[in-house]
Amino acid sequence: MNSTNSPASMPMWQAYLTLGILSLVWGTSFILIKKSLESFTPVQVACLRMSLSALAFVPVLAYNYKRMDWSRLPLLMVLGLCSSALPAILFSTAQQKISSATAGVLNSLTPLFTMIIGVLIFKVTVKTRQVLGILLGLVGAACLILMGKGGISNSPVGYASLIVLATVFYATGTNLIATKFRDMDSLLVSAGSFGTVGVPLGIYLLLGTDFIPRMGTLPNPWQSLGYVVLLSWVGTVLATIIFFKVIQQTSAIFGATVAYLMPIIAMLWGVADGEKIGLLHVGCMAVILVGVYLSRKQ
Repeated sequence: MNSTNSPASMPMWQAYLTLGILSLVWGTSFILIKKSLESFTPVQVACLRMSLSALAFVPVLAYNYKRMDWSRLPLLMVLGLCSSALPAILFSTAQQKISSATAGVLNSLTPLFTMIIGVLIFKVTVKTRQVLGILLGLVGAACLILMGKGGISNSPVGYASLIVLATVFYATGTNLIATKFRDMDSLLVSAGSFGTVGVPLGIYLLLGTDFIPRMGTLPNPWQSLGYVVLLSWVGTVLATIIFFKVIQQTSAIFGATVAYLMPIIAMLWGVADGEKIGLLHVGCMAVILVGVYLSRKQ
């Protein structure tokens, strides 16, 4: 059996530090997806990402076979689809036509949808300060991204809507973790959810797409494959285990605010690369941080 008592609440300093680390890792995911698309189709990138992640969890499933609550397998599959597989396909498809700025600002809808879905479907109670925090963070993230290069105005609506749909799936998965898997080891939740979707997607990748011919004919497919490996094993496997733990020990809304911190990370990378930052940028980052602080359920 895998079930134990609900995990203890994470100390505030640890929760904020962990959220910062996650934003640093996931803040690089957009560029990794872009580089991966140089050799592979969006569906291939998504299938590679999921199947490589599932492969990393095979030893975990084998070692913890008796601890796994296999009665939750259908729900783990739903979680894998919502939190990983479907968003991976949607993001890869959308980023063929939309800018990183657009992807970033639309990804910032995740905490808002997390709150809405949590209240309407999962009957989660939220505090006024959390609602205020979500709205402040959304405003700050949107302003910060739109002040950068590549605004949202010229993005095809159809492709942009794919990102919005992905955030709805993210929000659903986040609420599932907080309400249905709070008593389950985050490592086993990750292994089960990725295993259920990664294996069939891996089979489809090899038998249903031209992935193997591409590896043999394209000029530099191994470099793109390396980007997917990095995206899978660091940006997906490791980060997801940490993310699930944060949600279990804080709340779905607080965990989802990682989407607000990603633009800050992107901005700091720009400063490191020689870009200038003004007082307005600093003000937007301050608004985001206040929003994240208010979103943590006390």
